[in-house]
Order: sequence, then C-alpha cells, then structure tokens
Amino acid sequence: MALVKVSQLTKPQKSVVESVPRGVKVVTGPAGTGKTTTGVRRMLRLLTKDKVFANEILVMVPQRALAAPYQEVVDDPSLDAGGRITIDTIGSLSRKIVDLFFPLIADDVGLSGSRPTYLSLETAQYHMARVVTPLIDEFAYFDTVAIARNRLYSQIIDNLNKAAVVGFSHEQVAARLTSAWGNKDKSQITVYEHMQDCANAFRSYCIQHNLIDFSLQVELFWRLWHKPPVREYLVNKYRHLIIDNAEEDTPITHDLLLDWIPEAESALIIEDTVAGYRRFLGAAPDSATRLEALAGTSRDTFIFEDLDSFVTTPELRQLGVELAISLEQPQPSIPERADPREVIGFDQPRYHTDMIVLVAERIAEMVHKDGVAPGEIVVLAPFLSDSLRFTLMDQLTEHQVPHRSHRPSRALREEPAALALLTWAQIAHPAWRTPPNKFDVAGALVSSVEGLDLARAQLVTNTLYKNSKLESFDALASGVQERITFRFGEKIEQLSRWLAEQIANPVDEIDLFWSRLFDEVLATNGFGFYDDIERSTVAANLIDSARNFRQVMGDLDPGKPLAQEYVEMVRDGVIANQYLRSWQRDEDDNTVLLAPAYTFLMSNRPVDYQFWLNVGGTGWWERLYQPLTHPYVLTREWDWEITNRVWTDEREFYTRNETMFRLVLGLIRRCRKGVYLGFSELGEQGYEQRGALLGAVQGMLRRLSNADEGAA
Repeated sequence: MALVKVSQLTKPQKSVVESVPRGVKVVTGPAGTGKTTTGVRRMLRLLTKDKVFANEILVMVPQRALAAPYQEVVDDPSLDAGGRITIDTIGSLSRKIVDLFFPLIADDVGLSGSRPTYLSLETAQYHMARVVTPLIDEFAYFDTVAIARNRLYSQIIDNLNKAAVVGFSHEQVAARLTSAWGNKDKSQITVYEHMQDCANAFRSYCIQHNLIDFSLQVELFWRLWHKPPVREYLVNKYRHLIIDNAEEDTPITHDLLLDWIPEAESALIIEDTVAGYRRFLGAAPDSATRLEALAGTSRDTFIFEDLDSFVTTPELRQLGVELAISLEQPQPSIPERADPREVIGFDQPRYHTDMIVLVAERIAEMVHKDGVAPGEIVVLAPFLSDSLRFTLMDQLTEHQVPHRSHRPSRALREEPAALALLTWAQIAHPAWRTPPNKFDVAGALVSSVEGLDLARAQLVTNTLYKNSKLESFDALASGVQERITFRFGEKIEQLSRWLAEQIANPVDEIDLFWSRLFDEVLATNGFGFYDDIERSTVAANLIDSARNFRQVMGDLDPGKPLAQEYVEMVRDGVIANQYLRSWQRDEDDNTVLLAPAYTFLMSNRPVDYQFWLNVGGTGWWERLYQPLTHPYVLTREWDWEITNRVWTDEREFYTRNETMFRLVLGLIRRCRKGVYLGFSELGEQGYEQRGALLGAVQGMLRRLSNADEGAA
C-alpha cells in the first residue's frame, strides 16, 4: 500500500493526524473512508514531528493481517534508527506478558515454575484429541453428533477461547448453552454436558503437563494485568496507543483498553461502523462502542461519512441502501440518488456449472479485452468448496487468466500440495508401516511434477509404485516410457532416486525432511512447486507447523516416532493455524483472488470488481452447523441468567439477516467499480436456488423497476 502524503489527506484526516500528542481521539466511519490511513499517518507524526520514541508506541489490531499498513511503515528502512514500534494483537501481547511475568502467576493456577509450553491451534487440537478420544471410544461421548472428530476438537477449543475473551469461567459454557436451548431435544443437552467434561479435562491436562493454550493464556494475562508490577510495566512502557478495527476485537481487549487508555499520554481509537465480521471468533462491535466515551470532548470524536469514501461510487453506495431496504436493516445515510443497476451484472444460467463457465468468461473478457488488472478482481463465495475452487481455477487456466486462492482455517490435508508432501514422507519412511494408497500417490505426482496430467500420473502409479516404493523409471518397458514421455520420466526418476536415498538414510525430523525435499527437488525447474507461490506457501506452512509440533511435544512420548505422529495427525484432519504469509500479498502479485467472503473482508483491501458466487444459495445467510457451540449465545450481549430466555427461530432469522447484510455491505464498501452476481436456477446439488440474498436482490430490482414505471 503506497503511503498517502499529508497534502493528500482530507480535512478530517488532517485534524486527527496533526492534533497534539495528548488525550484520546476516536475515529469512526465506514470502510474505505481513510481511517487506517489516518492511523498510519498519526503514527508517523508521533515519530517524526512529535519526537516520540518508537518503543513508546503500541499499535493494537484484532488480527495480524490487519496490521499490514502499519507494518509496512515500521519496516521502512528510511525511518530514523532508535527503537521499534510494537504491533500486537491480544494474543501476541498476552503471550509476551505471560512469558515475562510467569513466576508471578504460575502458583495461582497450579502450573509448575518451569517455563511453560505454548500451544498453537494445531497443537491444541492434537492434545485435545489425546483427552477426548478415550471418552469417545470408551464412553460413547458425542454418539449423536455427526461431524468429523477434528471439528469436535476445534469446537471445544473455540468454547474455551470464547469463555476467555468474553470474560467468564470456562466451567460455565455448558450452562450458558443449555439455558438458551430451552425444552427442545434433550439429547442436545447431553452433547453440551459431554463438551463441558472434555473442556474441563483438557484444562486439567494442560495444567498437569505445563501447557498453555490460547484460552488459558488470556485468562493468565487478565490476572497479571491486575498485579501492580505488570500494570506499571505496560502503562510506563507504552505511552501512546493506536487501536485499529476495535469493532473486530474482543470484550476482554476492550476491558483492558478501558483501564489502560486513561493512563496513556495519547490514544487513537479507530472503529468501522456496521462491521464486526469476526463475531463467530469473539468480535464484539457493541462492546467496542464503550471506548468512544474515553474521548474528552465531542471535538475529540471524528465521524467519517459514507460520502467521504475513497473507494465506492454513488451507485455502489446506493446498492447498499437498497439491500438494507430489502433486508429490513437500518439504512446507511446517503443523501444522493443513483441507480445501483449500473454497477451490477448477472446472467441467469440454469445449471451451476454454466454459472462457473460464464464467470470465467466474464473475467477473461475483462482482463484480455477491457484491460482490467487481474489483481483488481476477486471471486467470492460464502464457502469456497474444493469442487467450486477446482472447476473455476481450471476454467481460468483455460482462459489464461492468472489466479490464486486463499482459504484459511482449513485442514492441512485438504491442500493438494500438503497431501503430496505427506505422501512422499510416508514412502520415505517404510518403518512407519503406513504406505499411501495409489490414489494419493497419483495426486502427489500431479502436484510434484510440472505439467503432469492425472492420466499419466495414474499410469506411473500403476507401473512404478510397488511394495510401497516408487521404482525407477528406467526399469519400465520402452512403450510405457513413451506413453509417459521422457520429459516427465526424467523428473520422476529424479524424485525416485531422492526418495531411495532418504529410505537408506532417514531423517528423524519431518520438518527437515520436507525442507530438503522442497529445496533439492520440488522447487527446482520442472517440478510442480517451482515458481508456484501458492504451493510454496502451503509447503512453508506445513514445515512451520511440523517444526512447531516437534518443539511443543518436548518430553511427551506419543509411543511412536514423532514424525509419524505428526503425519498421522495431519492425515486425521487437524485444522491449520493462521499463517501470516498466507495473508500477505506482494505488490506485484497481479492475480485474480478466489476466497471466502469473510476472508476477503479481513484482508481489508479494496478492488475494482467483485464476483459473488452462489448468490441463490443458502450459504450467504445460514451459519455453519456447530452442535457443540453457539457464536451468539456465548457473548456478553446474551444475558443467559434471564429466566426462560431461549434462542428462538425468530432470533435466528433476525440475526442471520443482520449478519448477511453486514457481510454484503462490507463487500460493497471495498469495491470501486462493479459487482457481478453469479447464480443459477439449480445449485451445485441440483436443487432450485431461493436463498435470502437472491431474494433481496430480486426485491431491489422489482422495486426499482416499479419506480421507473411510476416515473414514466
């Protein structure tokens, strides 16, 4: 992101940036109105003209990806030497403070005095499995729940995290969920009870083994904050605070800031209006509004309006207004009139596959004929399934449109590049006695050898994959070699020899094995990871994950080689950590992005054109099936102690409408020129499409058409 010059700032932005470095300033407004730009320029002003030491400035964001504009400035080598600005999330800040002041708190919860081990999402799932699996196998826990085990583990972890960031005891989770369930199916109450048993057992397990997961880390941090030495350390160290995207942060973060900001020399609080997209992860936009009262006077509060947007056009802003009317939501205040039909496009194919073909054709036409940069196009869906992603990427490849995808929080095994690395690890370690099947080997060959098609990969697998080894290409009959081609055969032979060397001289550390495989084979010319940013990113994430697992395990004995234990954990479907490199985008990365809608929102960058897929489906409106948790009940807004307060279908309907509106309005506010609505009469499963978003769009079009007729 290019740094905006002070001369290019608007009058409200300059008022904030050039204010004296004392007191509290609050900036609110829609996305795209220059709030983060204001925060970055304010940070630079503190450093340069106000001569504030860099190590006295703390920038707080709810998610590391949202820190990118600040990080670019902090990393600028032209800045004067002398300290470094700190950029933190509640997770990174709490980790540092707990680690620094651990002796003050260890005895309070029963942890040993030795340095603890901190768990990532992946390693927390591994240890959760060790706790929960015996309960499932021996006592039939969750026997009425039809979801994969890794989803069970992640939802229990999510409940623990929600309790910590909302600020209630983890032992209350089941009671809160049960109170909102009411007198419906009693088997669900049993599920909540089983979940609570598992959560309690996991907390005891962590304390017993001196492990700290995110939930315990936040709880310890909150206790430490109330100890005078810790509070004095933070208040004296960071005298100037910049809080961005406060609406996406958690209640416990807001509680901390309410205590801290009055003691700071200056603070800038930035909030998006009609946002809070991370509510399923604990974001609390209503809680964030409490921070606004910290501003000294009304002159210290700056409201950036929709009309101040540097991104959207009047037609796009009117699209947000019309969708608000259709969904019976509060309307953004837009005094101008414009026709939103001028910035939306759509076709009406009958079948889902035809929709994908038309979308790819539209994108290709924009790129090749209209001169639109691929990097200014995003393709969004509520959930980007494997089949949708593969089909669309295949179509874009056929049209020679560069593209990439980003799907965080998926199981590591669901990425073909990761599956290839797992497969070669299993072949290179025959002592594990877990040989991969032929289907996985063929898929690994397609990912690993550049240009190799599935038909040839299956032929290679059927002829060379024998006795759990990849045999030499040279041993094949000449006719078979010619069918595979010697160009591919050369690479397959190179891979086969490398794996044979590893079998003869095995590497115990699986992350080192993959690093060597990547550097010596897969990332070289002619192999599938060569000059492929997406596959290389997956490989780097997997290597980091394996290294972290090895370090976290410490003295724990899984009863088998640690490398084998890790590979089996990933094969079982562990959900991936949030790796920052997956969110980062190079300035010269000119590719069409395919992503879930919420993922794009949290990258917080505008584009010229957006394609919304499956507009007629229910995914834009329905939330994920989560039988062990509830994102709206486990909040401060839900007063669970009120007698007979039940989460009803009516509440669910209203919440879904509100959530969908926030989602689509957030997308519109990050769009410069136009939105293409991709829908079909029949969905991916062959059913007629009648989703709420499609209904809202149709209502808007009918209303505008009637207005035209009335005017005529």
